[in-house]
Amino acid sequence: MNVYEIRGAFGLDHLVRAERPDPTPGPFQVRVRVKATSLNSRDLMMVEGRYNPRQKLPLVPNSDGAGVVDAVGPGVTRVKPGDRVMTLFAQAWQSGGPTKAITATTLGGPLDGALSDTMLLHEDGVVLTPAYLSDVEAATLPCAAVTAWSALVTQGNLQAGDTVLLQGTGGVSIFALQIALMHGAHVILTSSRDDKLERALKMGAHEGINYTTTPDWEKAARTLTGGVGVDHVVEVGGAGTFERSLKAVRVGGTVSLIGVLAGGAGSVSLIPILMQNLRVQGVLVGHRQSFEALTRAFALHDVHPVVDRVFPFAEARAAFEHLKSGAHFGKVVIQVG
Repeated sequence: MNVYEIRGAFGLDHLVRAERPDPTPGPFQVRVRVKATSLNSRDLMMVEGRYNPRQKLPLVPNSDGAGVVDAVGPGVTRVKPGDRVMTLFAQAWQSGGPTKAITATTLGGPLDGALSDTMLLHEDGVVLTPAYLSDVEAATLPCAAVTAWSALVTQGNLQAGDTVLLQGTGGVSIFALQIALMHGAHVILTSSRDDKLERALKMGAHEGINYTTTPDWEKAARTLTGGVGVDHVVEVGGAGTFERSLKAVRVGGTVSLIGVLAGGAGSVSLIPILMQNLRVQGVLVGHRQSFEALTRAFALHDVHPVVDRVFPFAEARAAFEHLKSGAHFGKVVIQVG
């Protein structure tokens, strides 16, 4: 089997192609021939050593994969050879809340991930791919789409008529746009580029704010809501944007903390959270139940992921560099098989 490994040390210079023995599935295991894998910010941070500097190497990165089951071990009942499947981010997380044991089963660190043409997974760690999606499209769902669904639906209790503020045009934010519109929400989206805002508006976003020309975007968001504030912020920036998110949300509103693109450490006053009865929730992707609910809803509404660019397997490093540039709109995918 062909894989990419982070070998010897962290950094894109240490992302190297390698060969490993083809695995044979044991009891309750399935072998998946990977067709596509998509990139998340977490994957780039893992390669660069910023996500977990103590991660043992070598490691096959990437949490998101889609492919075809070609062999199963004894006792497998969930899937059969020939089934198209997607990876579950936390392999042991079927439902309910996460545990320390569950967080130790995440793909792309600490477990080997999907930047490989073959994966050996537990049958509980794959989800059937909706028939209407291509493998490239399906490979974008396991982390970004499930995270957005968990933030807004599973944990966020999104209601029709709610106003949602989204940051940027990466994978989570664009999926959150699609999910919010599906539920009848009003969407405000921020970006540093007017051309990206225009694309988001064409997709259905109701208002766009350029945070470069309007650095006080939280004030602009409040103005757009008549001074009330938004119901829900999907916070992907982290420490660099969190305080502004707290000012953008209404009294009793929700901030879903998704990512740390603008930094993971900082100081923030807790008084607004307390005095305005705000709900701040961390979102660690989601469980199988959320993933399967998402796929049913997407299939019903014929929702197609927004794929920015597809790279061949031989150009995996270029795919990471494109993600790092921030030029993408939606998801970056590597076609494997």
